[in-house]
Amino acid sequence: MESLKDKKIAILSDMGFEQSELLEPKKALEEAGALVHVISEQEIKIKAWDKNDWGVEVDVDMDLYHAKADDYDGLMIPGGVMNPDKMRASQSYVDFVKEFITAGKPIASICHGPQLLIETGLVKGKNMTSFPSIKTDLINAGANWEDSEVVVDEGLVTSRSPKDLPAFNKKMIEEFSK
Repeated sequence: MESLKDKKIAILSDMGFEQSELLEPKKALEEAGALVHVISEQEIKIKAWDKNDWGVEVDVDMDLYHAKADDYDGLMIPGGVMNPDKMRASQSYVDFVKEFITAGKPIASICHGPQLLIETGLVKGKNMTSFPSIKTDLINAGANWEDSEVVVDEGLVTSRSPKDLPAFNKKMIEEFSK
């Protein structure tokens, strides 16, 4: 499947991302023909959390300080407990995501990843899902939370957990191909 041929996708992440939530979407995007860049404040590698312990290291393709949202057609934000919490505390990460939202570019985020979206202040009125523990955070930010494997709202794709990855990847590719 080449539905993302000529598309350039950013994966925004930091230390402690949930391993399957970065690796599986990255593979799906690449198999669909996209050029994928892992972007982080870390300059060389970021380390995964794999269920109960540290996992693999992933190469960073571009440091956040040199990345420009204008250079990408879509953004994917993996979850994990540590990763989104670290990113939402950094104005550089928040600003990068805001650029995608204000430009109307598609964004896919899974599990705890929507914590970073909350920090932009731009989720009010959006239909979203997430890991159940951040449901109240999304509702308090003005989002309409629903318990579904994948929710799509005008280019914003969200899912709850690694078990939703097949549906998440399918909808992410559909939205990014538009």
